[in-house]
Amino acid sequence: MTLKGFKSFASATTLRLEPGITCVVGPNGSGKSNVVDALTWVMGEQGAKSLRGGKMEDVIFAGTSGRAPLGRAEVAVTIDNTDGALPIDYTEVTISRILFRNGQSEYQINGEASRLLDIQELLSDSGIGREMHVIVGQGQLDAILMATPEERRGFIEEAAGVLKHRKRKEKAIRKLDSMQANLARVNDLTVELRRQLRPLGKQAEVAKKAATIQADLRDAKLRLLADDYISLSKTLDAEVADENALRERRAEVETELDKFRRREEELDAQSAFESPLLVKAQENFYSLNALREKFRGTQSLAQERSRFLAEEAEEARSAGRDPEALEQEAITLRAEESELRDQVIAAQSALATATSNLAIAEAALKSEEDTIAAAMRAIADQREGTARQEGHIKSLAARLEAITEEISRLQAARTEAQSRVDLAKGDYAKYELEIGNADAGEQGLDSQFQSAKQSLDSAKKIHLELVESERAVDRERNSTESKLDAMRLTSASRDGASALIRDSHGLQILGSIASLIQIDSGWEAATAAALGSLADAVVVKDLSSAVNALTTLRSENLGQADVLVHEPGNRAGNQTPSGLTSLLSYVRSPQITELLESLLGATVVADNARSAEAIL
Repeated sequence: MTLKGFKSFASATTLRLEPGITCVVGPNGSGKSNVVDALTWVMGEQGAKSLRGGKMEDVIFAGTSGRAPLGRAEVAVTIDNTDGALPIDYTEVTISRILFRNGQSEYQINGEASRLLDIQELLSDSGIGREMHVIVGQGQLDAILMATPEERRGFIEEAAGVLKHRKRKEKAIRKLDSMQANLARVNDLTVELRRQLRPLGKQAEVAKKAATIQADLRDAKLRLLADDYISLSKTLDAEVADENALRERRAEVETELDKFRRREEELDAQSAFESPLLVKAQENFYSLNALREKFRGTQSLAQERSRFLAEEAEEARSAGRDPEALEQEAITLRAEESELRDQVIAAQSALATATSNLAIAEAALKSEEDTIAAAMRAIADQREGTARQEGHIKSLAARLEAITEEISRLQAARTEAQSRVDLAKGDYAKYELEIGNADAGEQGLDSQFQSAKQSLDSAKKIHLELVESERAVDRERNSTESKLDAMRLTSASRDGASALIRDSHGLQILGSIASLIQIDSGWEAATAAALGSLADAVVVKDLSSAVNALTTLRSENLGQADVLVHEPGNRAGNQTPSGLTSLLSYVRSPQITELLESLLGATVVADNARSAEAIL
């Protein structure tokens, strides 16, 4: 036996109780009684008075003038079990007990934590357990000698090992008494259940009616939600069709706008070329007007001179001037008149040519102004279509908010249904326990059990239906959110892509994917699903053009766009599994064959969902 911190044994002290040792001797105060107390304590003694103390913490070393008190007391007793006296598979058994100043205790058997009951049962089988051994202390010998016959019988039973069986008998009797009390309680519960069966039956009928009404209400709400979903789907399909039509119309308008811009550039160049001619024609026109005025003046002068010459000739004839001189002067004047007429005719011809050129230039300018006005109207129509799309997006957002509120309401209903399910489960468990302990032959209890079970099944069914309804609404909300995000992203992507295609900025741009491919009739939806947002992607010839395109989008704030590089000769090498058809069989593009193979080469067509699952 080893003592450490127990009463007067501050340091670890080991006592070897070899065969033949029958007593412990020593002077008064040497600790003989403490050794006996330690043996009693380690075997499970719980009374502090039996250990000659006021409380259990008194067994811990309290300290002296030369040594501080300790925080715990420990006693270990090692028993030789080579003869198998203790029912344990060890030849040596060490039983330990540790007590701390905070009142906590620990018990160990061979160093492993155990309970006090384990130690008592282990020792009881050897005849030295609790109340099965007697330690005769000072003054107790007289008690034995003066004991009554009943007390002596107790000592004899302890010595003979009968006490162990008597304790077990008492324990069994206590269990029987407890069982009898439980049976009485079951009988009381049976009587109470029989009394409550009638109102519970009425409550069950009310619960069934309430469940039926709730089911009808839930079905009606689900039908309304289904109708709303179908209506919304049709509206969405119509909006998608309108969007596709607007997209095609926008592409046509952009193409026409490009033509108008090129025509405008040509007319600007022609105007720049013909402007000097127009200026020159105007100068000629002004010169001809001046010449015409001069001609008119000359003509008037010639007429005046002719009249004057005629008068002079008349006077000369009257006065006797030389006719030949007059004739010569007339010839000279006629030559001057003929030359002036030729100049007038040439000036009139030049004036007519300049006037014709001016009319042609004015007509071309008016045509160009009409073309620009048509382009501006097309741009206004495009802006109006964009505004309609934004309004549609806002309406979808409002619809999404309404769906979110409906989901919140369904979640609240689901929580309420879950609480009813939990309550029904509790009632079911309570009824099942009570009915199981009652008489199995009672028809009323069986009816109550079936009613409770049906209520639980109904509540579970309602819960599952609400969960499924919530999942369906969640799927609809996620689908609507995805479509809304896709429309926003597609709108932004189309702005950037349209800007790049409209004004190539000197880049090697082939066009958009949608404009470069041809799709067989009936396969448009499948192709759109496979391409996704890449349907509006811009295709360029090389990597440098792609980098420059992205740089242009960022620097000029033109929006977003997906840019794909088409490298001829670079094939993806995808192989379609045997027995399946590739989507490329229905889509083709002579310009971007290799790029199309890399985008759709791994996409195969399945007849139904089961075939698709088999492919995966």
